[in-house]
Parts: sequence; C-alpha cells; structure tokens
Amino acid sequence: MKNYSEDWEAVIGLEIHVQLSTKSKLFSGASTDFGALPNTQACNIDLAMPGVLPVLNEEVLRMAVKLGKALNAEINSPTSFARKNYFYPDSPKGYQISQMDKPIVENGFLDIETKNGTKRIGVTRAHLEEDAGKSLHDDFEGQSGIDLNRAGTPLLEIVSEPEINTPEEAVAYLKSIHSIIRYLEISDGNMAEGSMRCDANVSVRKKGDEKLGIRTETKNVNSFRFVEKAIQYEIERQIHEIESGKKITQETRLYDSQANTTRPMRSKEFANDYRYFPEPDLLPVNLEKEFIEEVLATMPEMPIEKRERFVSEFSLSQYDADLLAADKDMAEFFEEVTKVSNSPKLSANWIMGELSAELNNENLGIKESKVSSSKLGQLICRIEDGTISGKIAKDIFEKIWTTGKEVDDIITEEGLEQVTDDKEIESLIDEVIENNPQQLEQYRAGKDRLFGFFVGQVMKASQGKANPKQVNDILKSKLEK
Repeated sequence: MKNYSEDWEAVIGLEIHVQLSTKSKLFSGASTDFGALPNTQACNIDLAMPGVLPVLNEEVLRMAVKLGKALNAEINSPTSFARKNYFYPDSPKGYQISQMDKPIVENGFLDIETKNGTKRIGVTRAHLEEDAGKSLHDDFEGQSGIDLNRAGTPLLEIVSEPEINTPEEAVAYLKSIHSIIRYLEISDGNMAEGSMRCDANVSVRKKGDEKLGIRTETKNVNSFRFVEKAIQYEIERQIHEIESGKKITQETRLYDSQANTTRPMRSKEFANDYRYFPEPDLLPVNLEKEFIEEVLATMPEMPIEKRERFVSEFSLSQYDADLLAADKDMAEFFEEVTKVSNSPKLSANWIMGELSAELNNENLGIKESKVSSSKLGQLICRIEDGTISGKIAKDIFEKIWTTGKEVDDIITEEGLEQVTDDKEIESLIDEVIENNPQQLEQYRAGKDRLFGFFVGQVMKASQGKANPKQVNDILKSKLEK
C-alpha cells in the first residue's frame, strides 16, 4: 500500500480497560481469582437474580483516586453510576453498571516520549464499570456455553483524547499506562490474561484538514505488538478504501493476529443506542476530602520520579534510567543489586545486558530470575575488586544461572581468580609476540589495529583470567620498543 505519511494524517484515540486487582468484584463479594472452573465464582448478584442489590466495593474508589492523581486529573465528587443497556448472552442483567455523566476521574494528561521528543496526550476520563462474562464456543460441539466468572469484575476504562497520530505513539502511551498501573499496584496489567485490553479508535484525514474522518473501533487488542500492527493495518486500509472511491463505515472491528488484518464485527453503537440512565440501586458517591488525602498519602514513587532520581542519585544516563524505571520490578531489582555492588552503572549494564538476555531466552520475568539480585551484586563486587575479569564474570554468571551456586564458591572451585601479577602477564605477552613475528612486523610498520589481535591472543593464553588493563599497558610498552 501507499506510504500514508506522505499525504495523510491518522487520528487515534485509545480506550484502555484495566482490570483492578481487588479480591472481590465491583458490586458483590464473589472472588476475582483468575483460572477457576467456569461459573464457580459468580454469586446471585453476578447472576442478576431477582431481589438482589449491588454493594459498591470501596477498594475500587481508592484505586481510581490513585490513578487520577498519577494522570494529573480531577477527581469528581460526587461520582455516580449509570446503566448502560445492551443485551448479550454473557451479561445476564441485560445492562452493564458503568459511569456516564460523573466519571470518577476526568480531564487529565500523560506525557509520552516519541522520536520527536515529549508529547502530551489528554486523558478525557477514567470511569469504573463491571466486566461481562465470557462465551465459550470451543467446549460444546455446535453450541455455546457461558462462563460468568468474569461478570462483575471491576474495570477502569481510561479514555484518551484523539491526540495520537502514529502506531508508535499509541504503543508509547499504552506502555506508559501499563507502567503506571503496575507502580500503583492497582492491576497486574497481564495482557495475556485480559487484565489490560485496548480498543483503538482510528480515522484518517488529509494533512491540513480540520474535520475528523469517520472512525472505526478495533476491539480488545491484548498486546503492545498487536496494537501497533492493528492500528498500522487500519490506517492503511482506510486510506486504500478512500483512494479507491469507497467510504469508511463507522463500525467495530476485530484484529486477526494470524492474518494481520482487521475485519468487521458489528456496526458501531452511539451513546444513545445504550439508553444510559442513572443506576437506581446505587446512590451517588461523595468522596470526602479526608478520604482522598488518606489515599494520596499512600502514593508510591512514580516512574517519572524514579527516572529523575536514578539520574541524580546514581548518575545514570537518561537512556539507562528510562529503561530501568519503566518496569517497577526491574527498577526494584536494580536498586537491590546496587545496594550490594555499590556500582550503579555496572549494575545497570549487567541487568540490561546479560540478565535481560537470559530472561528473554527463557521467557521469564525478572521476578523469576535464576540469578538473584544479591548474587548479581556479589558478582559485580568481584569485578570491581579485581578478583575476576569481566570476561570471566560472564562465564560465572552462566554457571550461577544453571547451578545456583555462590559466586565465591565458583571462583574458588574453578581457580578463576584474575591474573594480576605483572611478571606472569609479561611472560604471556612475550610468548604471544614471539609466536606472531609477521603480525609484529606489520604492527610496527603502522598497522595499529593489530593491537587488538595481540590483546586477544594474550587473553586467550590466560584463559580470560589476565587483568585486561595490565595486559593493555604492558603490551603497548613492549610493542613500541
């Protein structure tokens, strides 16, 4: 397809559904544990039995207030609930309790980093609502089943302004929200389990036009990569349709990750189609000033604050601080390693290098690391105090990963202490020079890059145990004689 960036502009807004990590549901005491047998965690309220009434879970208010603060938003008090009417088999009430006119969070913003610098994205609102159940199509041949375990699970729907213009910006915004909810510990953000899902509203218009194009909504995309691909496809599809003389239909679409396409799901509903009206079984909620202050007093250090502290306290580069602070677990692991190693920069390098590579190889999270923060810190200590070289440290790291042994035990058992004796290193260098007369002649004739060759040969002869700085210093003096 034609490169849309030449003549067209995309206008993107995201609706992010975040499942709040409460122990019980939004309006009932039923458990929210993931993975239980179908319909074992649904009570009379979730089943919409006659005569039952919803009771608001106070914990969701605390979580929503924290998110509002993190998004620089207003907290509405009173905040109220409404019925959003629609009939789906997995919603036994025939309506969803949500928020319409008085969402708990409104008018915020979030700054994201783009290739063109920092960009501010408006956050229209974040409102509380209950999740629906789930239709099961594969378990019964020719029929569908209904699992209501998710029915009533508390969600916060975070709605952005249509101020995102590229798939890359959409992913940056989504990752920032993901980082924030995990720092606040209001959700585990597990997209594979549906704890965070994204609806992408996409339209296109010619550059310079002010009028928005007709938008489509791609529903329930559940990974950063798929969000980027789905939006990219939808932008190109809409431009192709318009340039072919066709019109865009306002509709809800589904993303097919196997085919990397979107396809129509249903016509897009308007707010009027839902016939919102105030929820008669729930009074508006007044959030007392003392309640909000009490919640705000429990706010943790947020990603942006942590990034700034990593730069000022540990003298990390902005790049390193951004990477480490983006993930709460990784940031905590880094601080634990640094407490032992007392070397922030080397600790950052090891976490973002060797450790991340091993975690990716085995598809593990940093909390599942086979090398603990204390052992990695001890390993870095042995590099810093000259006991081992950086090369040997990589071998030891692999042994810790596979055996779980202590750093000093591996060094002692395998005789891996670094060679720092000048005479021993000189002897190795003399041997290497003697065995490579042709390279010596070329080096002395001006082929400076052969210096690396000699260093490599000496390190190889020492089985990686010679102190690299001493090797460099002594070798240089000998080659220049």
